[in-house]
Amino acid sequence: MDLHPINPGHMLVVPNRHAAYLKELDEEEGAQIFRIAQRLATALRTSGLKCEGVNFFLADGEAAGQEVFHAHLHIFPRYRGDGFSLRLPPGYGPDAAREDLNEAAQKIKDQLSES
Repeated sequence: MDLHPINPGHMLVVPNRHAAYLKELDEEEGAQIFRIAQRLATALRTSGLKCEGVNFFLADGEAAGQEVFHAHLHIFPRYRGDGFSLRLPPGYGPDAAREDLNEAAQKIKDQLSES
């Protein structure tokens, strides 16, 4: 359970082996985090706690808001009016140009083939 919950029922999934960042986990460890999170989210929805939806949040790196440098996934219940939000940056909204999307996708794809 998170010591500073967004809402009652806020949980953490933390791998046993220390890894500061997601990239330091092997693929099976990363997959296991999300398998456990899926089961916990299902349990949360039927627990009797106020829960109209569920968010998963994993901050990977300081620029992403990571404050505790041990990879972990937050699972927290959501309901209308709970006061929590992720704010979108100014200028968010217009569709990206297909050319820009394709270029970004290719850069990521190139890295996948190298790993």
